[in-house]
Amino acid sequence: MMTDFAAIDFETANECPSSVCSVGVVVVRGGKIVDSFYSLIHPEPEYYQWFCRRVHGLGPEDTDEAPVFPYVWERIEPLIEGLPLVAHNARFDEGCLRAVFRVYQMDYPDYRFYDTLAASRRTFGWSLPNHQLQTVAAACGFNLTHHHHALSDAEACARIALQIL
Repeated sequence: MMTDFAAIDFETANECPSSVCSVGVVVVRGGKIVDSFYSLIHPEPEYYQWFCRRVHGLGPEDTDEAPVFPYVWERIEPLIEGLPLVAHNARFDEGCLRAVFRVYQMDYPDYRFYDTLAASRRTFGWSLPNHQLQTVAAACGFNLTHHHHALSDAEACARIALQIL
């Protein structure tokens, strides 16, 4: 069982993976949640697609005054130092992280990602109707009440990881 990791979740403003507009991080050490972080982010490119707005409810009115990604990452980096990262559908979140590092010409440190979506498919198979975050969280005894809020999703991911990774 993984006992030390950081669960991470991004929301994006549009179809570009680099357009992160919010991030949630939950730090787990010794099998316990010990820290968390949430921030809005000024997205790049700077426009909101209607579908994304419908999913997470964020728009330019929320992020126009938010910091750009490098300033947010300066606060996250010390929290996650030395920890593997966990995400539900890690391909999406890792893709966002790599893309936004490229946009801001930052050196990507090759974070190791684990995927609770893949782990759910292995663990639960056909016993769940689907492997969406809220469904898997419920199967692991966690009630995800604010789905698509980056910090709530990161906490759900952390709770899932503690159960099945």
